[in-house]
Parts: sequence; C-alpha cells; structure tokens
Amino acid sequence: MTFLSIIIPAYNEAERLPATLKNVQNFLAKQSYKAEVVVVNDGSKDATAAVVRKIAKTFPELHLIDNVANKGKGGVVNQGMLAAKGEFRLFMDSDGSTPIEEVGKLLAVREGNDVVIGSRHLDPDSIKIKPSLKRRIISRLSNMLIQSFALPGIRDTQCGFKLFSAEATEKVFPRQTDWGWLFDVELLVIAREQGLKIKEVAVDWSDADHSTLRASRAVRQSLRELLQINQGIRSGKYRA
Repeated sequence: MTFLSIIIPAYNEAERLPATLKNVQNFLAKQSYKAEVVVVNDGSKDATAAVVRKIAKTFPELHLIDNVANKGKGGVVNQGMLAAKGEFRLFMDSDGSTPIEEVGKLLAVREGNDVVIGSRHLDPDSIKIKPSLKRRIISRLSNMLIQSFALPGIRDTQCGFKLFSAEATEKVFPRQTDWGWLFDVELLVIAREQGLKIKEVAVDWSDADHSTLRASRAVRQSLRELLQINQGIRSGKYRA
C-alpha cells in the first residue's frame, strides 16, 4: 500500500519543476515507505508536461495528470488529491518553496490529527528568504481577515504544504467549491466543519514567487472569495 502521495500542481513550470522533482526523488530514495508523486499539469502553455514525462523515465514513482484546459490551482490540487492512492496525501508547490524534507515534521504528528498544515508564522526562523515588504504586509492583513471571517486560531492558511489523511481527503475535497485564491481556506473550513482535527506545524519556507500578477487584483478577488466562504459557514453549507 502506498504510504505517501505527493501532489504537485504545475502551470508553466518547465524551468522550475525539474529541480523540485529531483529533490523529491532524492528524498524518497532515502525513505523506507512506498510513495508516489503526482504532477497535475494545469493546461500549461510551455513544455511542463514534456518535462515531467522525460523525468518519469528515470523516476518510476512519478505520474502525470495532463489537463488540456486550465482549471486553476484549486482545481488541479483537488484533482490530484482525489486521484492519489496514499494513506497520507501532501500537496506542495512546484517551486519547492517549502522543501520536501519538511514533510517529516508533518508526518511526525499525524497520529491523532486528520490534517497537518505547514506554517510560516509559528517560528520566526521559518522564513529563510523573505518576500517583499509589500507582500508581507498583504499576507499579514489577509490572515487577520481570514481568522476573523473563517478560521480563527490558524496562523497561516496559505502555505502550500498541507497533509491530509486518505479519510480526510475523501471527506473534504468532494465538498470543495472554491478553485481560486482562497481554496486552501475553504479546504480548512470544510475540515473544521466536518469535525476533523487540524494541526499547524512550523516549516521552513523561502520566497520563490516570480508572479507578475497585480496585488490589487488578487486582494479584490480574495475578499470576494472570503465573503463567499463566510456565507457558506453561516448557512451550514460545509456541514452538509
């Protein structure tokens, strides 16, 4: 039986993904458990799919789900998590901003917890390469709003390094409706509303974001999604 599934969403990541996959391959070679790696290509316009297929020739645990159309990150994470076979399922970012070695910290506290999430804000030494001041301010303000409207008590909902048991995956991901910026928030809200236990663990993280997306657009969209999630909480949508 597969113990750990690692799901990596990828959109136009032909340049950054090989280094991440090499690190994952080297890490898994040292582990005693059976694992799989599932890259979900989100309709990339570059050679992402071809790169994964090439690497898979010498990495038998690596599998590709190749989407022609773009689903958004939330959509391909959902697809990969539900397609995975592992007893525990981790989704992580394709840039390796949180290195795969940190999964040991999550697995160490899996007993008694249904969802274990990586956090950049529990330990001041977690952030190895800091984002810009503007991004840090937006991140902190966003978390204040998220705690107020959706997830009180969780310090970092947006770190892309989250571990779900197979059972938690089957309870949470079929109920997901948000495919956008705050899909992580909705997943954790669903988990909490379903009575699942969530544990937050400090992990190392380095800023690797080269996005040219306008912050103002991201903030507006996130606020809309947060209000929708809050409405879902109040209506009992996530307990159904």
